[in-house]
Amino acid sequence: MGCGPPYSPPPANLGGSSPCAAPGARAKFSGVTSAAETSTGESWTAAFAHALRPLTDAARAEVGAPFDAAFAEQLGRRLVAIAARTLVLELHNARGSLQAPTSAERFAEFTRTLDLEALLRRYPVLARLLRQACDQAVAAHHELSSRYARDRAEIVRVLFGGNDPGALVAVRTGMGDPHRQGRTVAVLTFASGRKLVYRPRPVELHVRFTAQLTWLSTRTGIALRTPRLLAGDGYGWLEHVEHEPCADVAGVARFYRRLGALLALLYAVDGTDMHYENLIACGDQPVLVDVETLFHPTLTPDTDPAALALVRSVHRTALLPHVLVGDNGAADVSGVGGDRGVLSPLDAVGWAEPGTDRMRLVRRPRKSPGARNRPVLGAVAAEPADYQDSLLAGFRAGYDAIVTHRDELLRLVRSCADDEVRFIARATRQYARLLDESTHPSVLVDALDRDLAFGVLVTDDPLLDRLVPFEVSDLWRGDVPLFTCRPGSRDLWTASGLRLPGMLPESGLDAVERKIAAMNEVDRHDQQWVITALLASRPRPVSHRSSASPPGHVAAVDPDPARLLVAACGIADQILAHAVTGRNRVNWLGLELVDDRHWTVQPLGAGLSTGYTGVALFLAELGALTGAARYVEFACDAVRPLPALLEVLAAEPELAAAAGGGFHGLGGLCYGLARLTPLLGLDPSLLASAVALMPREDASTSVVDGVAGSLAAMLAVGTPEALALAGHYAAVLRGAFSPAGGFARGRAGIGWALRRYAAAVGDEASATVAEAYLEDATTDPADIGWCSGLAGVVLARADERLAGLLAAREPLRDMSLCHGELGVVEALAAHHPGAAARRTALVLGALDDHGPRCATPGGVPSPGLLTGLSGIGHGLLRQGFPLPSVLQLHPSPPQRSTSDERVPAPSRRPAGAGRARDR
Repeated sequence: MGCGPPYSPPPANLGGSSPCAAPGARAKFSGVTSAAETSTGESWTAAFAHALRPLTDAARAEVGAPFDAAFAEQLGRRLVAIAARTLVLELHNARGSLQAPTSAERFAEFTRTLDLEALLRRYPVLARLLRQACDQAVAAHHELSSRYARDRAEIVRVLFGGNDPGALVAVRTGMGDPHRQGRTVAVLTFASGRKLVYRPRPVELHVRFTAQLTWLSTRTGIALRTPRLLAGDGYGWLEHVEHEPCADVAGVARFYRRLGALLALLYAVDGTDMHYENLIACGDQPVLVDVETLFHPTLTPDTDPAALALVRSVHRTALLPHVLVGDNGAADVSGVGGDRGVLSPLDAVGWAEPGTDRMRLVRRPRKSPGARNRPVLGAVAAEPADYQDSLLAGFRAGYDAIVTHRDELLRLVRSCADDEVRFIARATRQYARLLDESTHPSVLVDALDRDLAFGVLVTDDPLLDRLVPFEVSDLWRGDVPLFTCRPGSRDLWTASGLRLPGMLPESGLDAVERKIAAMNEVDRHDQQWVITALLASRPRPVSHRSSASPPGHVAAVDPDPARLLVAACGIADQILAHAVTGRNRVNWLGLELVDDRHWTVQPLGAGLSTGYTGVALFLAELGALTGAARYVEFACDAVRPLPALLEVLAAEPELAAAAGGGFHGLGGLCYGLARLTPLLGLDPSLLASAVALMPREDASTSVVDGVAGSLAAMLAVGTPEALALAGHYAAVLRGAFSPAGGFARGRAGIGWALRRYAAAVGDEASATVAEAYLEDATTDPADIGWCSGLAGVVLARADERLAGLLAAREPLRDMSLCHGELGVVEALAAHHPGAAARRTALVLGALDDHGPRCATPGGVPSPGLLTGLSGIGHGLLRQGFPLPSVLQLHPSPPQRSTSDERVPAPSRRPAGAGRARDR
């Protein structure tokens, strides 16, 4: 089953990759449920199947005993899935002629009296699809039966240890996606209760992977289990692995340690698609039951080096949190996800009032039934983040074994050169949706109409568009399109076996050999960060409030400018060490909020608050203070994509509108450019271009993503065009509804922006509205942060009494600008400089003892400005040097020589900076 391609170019944006660009799982959370499915019972399915019985009876006669009844039932479900939409339309059309007294009885009357032959004459495409499904089911049944009969003795010997499991009593087909003319995985059940899995595709790659796992177990001492299997010619039989609970907490820890070692191997051999349906938790053993996507080619035209780093990282395995975000929330579909009872992010197809003549198609969220991938202790699935240390320990053990004995593993992977590998061109949920939607009666009369429906596959992508004819051919067969490749080749093969030469830019084996050869300690640390960040991104409630957890006993460090500068340089060096560079560009991976609801690991976008513009601003500030060229060079390389981005936004106004204004959007970008233009010597026309893109209308009035933030940013820019926009924004705010709340999203921030405008232009009307807003601004007494708490209100009101209350509160563990300690320090600096200095001294002490603590889940280091390392560095510099405040969008002071203010930066080279430059 394919989560989707490890290639999904993100749109131009300010906040990073689109949350929907990430590849998602194909089945449970695809947002596509067959229109034949329902949560209110299946009697209607059986009734529709009865209406189609002449077709199933004919197919059943070709199958014969002893499994003809089960065969007919399963085929009936398949036929109903194809015909349900048409049958419901016909039901509605016949409603006036039905005589039964109740709605349910009229439904039953319709299914009993349906003239199937007439129906199929009206819908010839439907007739073709139903006949095809019957033929495929019969052929697949005969193929499975003959293979089982031929292989039974070997199955008993190899898979059951010579113990006969008894007579075959049931065959359940339809497990997983249909490929190659309707063939699917099947589960065979025997009289003894034991089960067997049949795969109608080659399993040689699984045989090779078993050898690799055995090797890794020997080299690490971590015993890893694989299912026993028996390979046939183009198919195979696998042990049916049962989901079993763990006996104790130690067993769960062993499970995650093993999972970490397994992750290291999958990372090395470019495995992908290891989502929750492909992993079974068998006690303390994580068992992969589908490994057909090892050596998966990496295809991405993206020039962002951070995007390339992410797609080549442990993230690609889909074994770690892989979050799909939609209108109904978020769901983790990874190998450690599959949470029971979670709503699907996208609406699924279902039926309202099924089994009545009012039956109709609806789209609604549905809950996941859960999966068998998570270790269970006392009937409760273990949370993977609680066992992070065990997982990381296993990953380190596996990774180090691969590095130490890499030549041995290379010999094993080279033996896979000619094995069949699944190539995932698109997310299977897209194919599944097409298959389901293309059963609409409007496209079942004329085949051309159905062909046109498949035209959505054309995307102007050179590779994908070459595959469209073969995808359409597979879809017409009722299959999820299948493409395969060989690790040692650049060619692709279609489901019918047609070879497509030279489609891939590089063979999967070449990429894996290069990756294994390059694995080292620096890369291991990078992957460990990705693991930690992904675990932190598991869906959970997001709080924007400050956490009042004090850092414990911390020795204060005198916050003199030299110490502050050294601390800021240490943070900057950490940022540089984790930079990913490409051709004339640098970027970072970060842990960022999507829509302020869900954390995701993604390349930084262009925005000021969480993107590379904010990181560049901190580095440029530090470079100006120290004269250190490395900070300035990285800042210049970080903002190099901005001219092209602004051109794209100018050419596509809908993208600019989606970016919006405010601190997070184009307002923050304009402010960042206004500050960076003199610091880095940027072309002033960039700022003018950004100002020209500012939206005149915005759905939000807030500071962070709306009109108030745009107003403050335009005042800081200060050009005639910007000031004219500021006047427009002020007029909008004077007449807009103002939400309650703090600085970032409430009245305090709106009042602050209007007060600044009134002071700049002498506008009494704005001053009056501003004071009313500020008077009404309230916050949660327990929250003291900048974004939604007391610190933001202090900044907005400039109120000494409130500043005194703020000074009396306990220091925060979080050091960030957004809702952490340095946001509090910023608010105290003007009215209680002594308190600000004391708290800054504690921040320096905590930095010495524990390192920087970001406003991310678990404090995972991330480079951004509001919640990450750059903001911590900027906040430290603000307390030692006369820098403009980012939190207040202060403009740059008039330019003058800064040579007398420069303090030499530490001369040590930042750890990993050379490595980052050479990537």
